[in-house]
Amino acid sequence: MKNISKSYRSHEILQNVSMHISRGEVVGLVGQNGAGKSTLLQIVATAMSANSGELMLNSLSYKDNLKVIRRQIGFVPQEVALWEHMTVRENMLFFAKLSWTKLSEEQCRAICLNMQLHEWDKQVSALSGGMKRKLNIALSLIDDPQLLILDEPTVGIDLKSKTEIVRFLMQQAKEHQKMILYTSHDMEEITTYCDRVYIMGEDSFYYEYLQGKGIFIEKM
Repeated sequence: MKNISKSYRSHEILQNVSMHISRGEVVGLVGQNGAGKSTLLQIVATAMSANSGELMLNSLSYKDNLKVIRRQIGFVPQEVALWEHMTVRENMLFFAKLSWTKLSEEQCRAICLNMQLHEWDKQVSALSGGMKRKLNIALSLIDDPQLLILDEPTVGIDLKSKTEIVRFLMQQAKEHQKMILYTSHDMEEITTYCDRVYIMGEDSFYYEYLQGKGIFIEKM
């Protein structure tokens, strides 16, 4: 992305934001609340439009190739978006029918198993918070996206589930050459798993903390 700006009426959310992600990278996005992280992720995910600037994915411009680009993106919002009254299986098959790739039940289940989500026939309302997060991510992988965007994917869950989720994301990046961009307030998670980190806003805390950990920091 290059020089992305976004305003709501007279309130400026993003001003000339630029960044890049390469295949096989896990890139973190940090900053205090209100810095514009979620807005930026929604713009990259095509859920929102920027007022100005340029976005490209695999050399394709968002402006001229939006339908093609949407097929290459998986977006996991901060709020868990699942059918609570349905089982894991029913959720996966429902979204698989709406997808471009039309995966079989066996293929859908394989995605869940790769994420250590074994409760195939369990109703979503009975799942733990960590299992719901895993299912939310599994749904975003149905179309095998090249760019995976996650907004606080591990917030409010147990350490075991959090570790399994982030290790899975690393595997997707390193073994399948996916581009992964995600936000987190867990700085230990960011410093442990990210190849690079972008900082939004002017809060010096993030710069000082990440520099102290020897993390490669990018300015936006």
